[in-house]
Amino acid sequence: MINSSSFFIDLAYFFSATLFIYGLRRMSSPISARTGIWIAAAGMLLAVAASFAHPNVTGNHWLILFAMLIGGVFSFIHAKRVVISEMPQMIALYNGLGGGAAAAIASVELLRAAEHGPSQRILAVAGALIGCIAFSGSLLAFAKLAGWAKFGNWFSRRQTAYVAMMAVVLLLGFILSFSNTAHPVLLLMFFVLALLFGVFMTSPIAQADMPVLISLYNAAAGLAVAFEGFVLGNPAMMVAGTLVCAAGALLTRLMARAVNRRLSEILYSGFGIPHEINETTTQYGHVNEVDAFDAATTMAFAEEVVIVPGYGMAVSQAQHKVQELTQLLEERGVNVQFAIHPVAGRMPGHMNVLLAEAGVAYEKIHDIGEINNEMKKIDVALVIGANDIVNLSARTDEKSPLHGMPILNVDEASSVIVLKRGDGQGYAGLDNPLLQHGKTRVHFGDARESVQEMISAIKSLD
Repeated sequence: MINSSSFFIDLAYFFSATLFIYGLRRMSSPISARTGIWIAAAGMLLAVAASFAHPNVTGNHWLILFAMLIGGVFSFIHAKRVVISEMPQMIALYNGLGGGAAAAIASVELLRAAEHGPSQRILAVAGALIGCIAFSGSLLAFAKLAGWAKFGNWFSRRQTAYVAMMAVVLLLGFILSFSNTAHPVLLLMFFVLALLFGVFMTSPIAQADMPVLISLYNAAAGLAVAFEGFVLGNPAMMVAGTLVCAAGALLTRLMARAVNRRLSEILYSGFGIPHEINETTTQYGHVNEVDAFDAATTMAFAEEVVIVPGYGMAVSQAQHKVQELTQLLEERGVNVQFAIHPVAGRMPGHMNVLLAEAGVAYEKIHDIGEINNEMKKIDVALVIGANDIVNLSARTDEKSPLHGMPILNVDEASSVIVLKRGDGQGYAGLDNPLLQHGKTRVHFGDARESVQEMISAIKSLD
């Protein structure tokens, strides 16, 4: 009977892993991402059911179900209330909770050190360390994105602090890994220092680098879950954690390349641009302003228009208005495309999510490599609430912190229209020479209201 039960449990884990992989594959496209999420969720539900049926899972099942109910209800209510513009901080929060859960599992298993062999204890310690860093680092990232904590360096000599703290953590981890008895005091010290390391690692990160950081912690949380899955002998955790780790690691590499930064800078030197945003000191020089009617008329009589969305579009929740503007322009025979920079917004794929939610056709969305080759053919480039990803100093100013970062070459278009809320300098805290460019005209105001004014202007042309 036990063998038969084990067979069906293993079979359930196998199907769960299959659903995870297929769901992740569906998430690779905004068109099929929604169904991919449901498929992966079904796989997780099957894995949870199989775990409940496992003979090694003993204790009060009702207490476990009650805890799951509390977490499920809270996350459902929270997710329903979060607007799209707040999605980055929600992603950071939930990534961190995944790492925290893995670390909590590790703490329980390390308190039962005598029941595990050296290899299992080593993986438990590794999972605890990585999970703690992902947990505390993601929580601080959440606080920064939510505006509850400031960006910048909180302490000097941070590299020395990193090395010293990590050395102590690794020493404690070594002791815990090769000890057959539980050491609660050492374990507490290990967890406290690991959590502090995650805070110190995140503290100097600027908002401009948040997409890289979120991807990195996503990968870390997945790796921690995979390690703890091995300790528990749970195939579903191992597969799910490995998938998340692999996807997050690849995304981290792509994001780092997009901002022309090395991973060694991310992991050690405290990457990020140490400039504080100061919206009261911006000195743009001469800026050619344009009203909404003239901007709309320029686009209405163009042949090729490219729209470059940035975080300003997300803040004003203008994506639906942008889609309406796109439809009006297309009805007039204008070919409208969208140019997406990998680090536009505050999380990987932020702009893609917004545009997909608004119903923008996937084939109209192009990444930086595709659209930059076509930019010289564009009549009008409409930049909505973006700054750093179109900042010309990245190409021309060797002293700029952005120097070397690939940008969208909107200045190569025949005409540039920038929708900007005010005199903000973007995440990097830098002026943008694009605003003073001879091709550029700027319309100041809330992005959603500005796009609505353009919509009304185009309708008045008929």
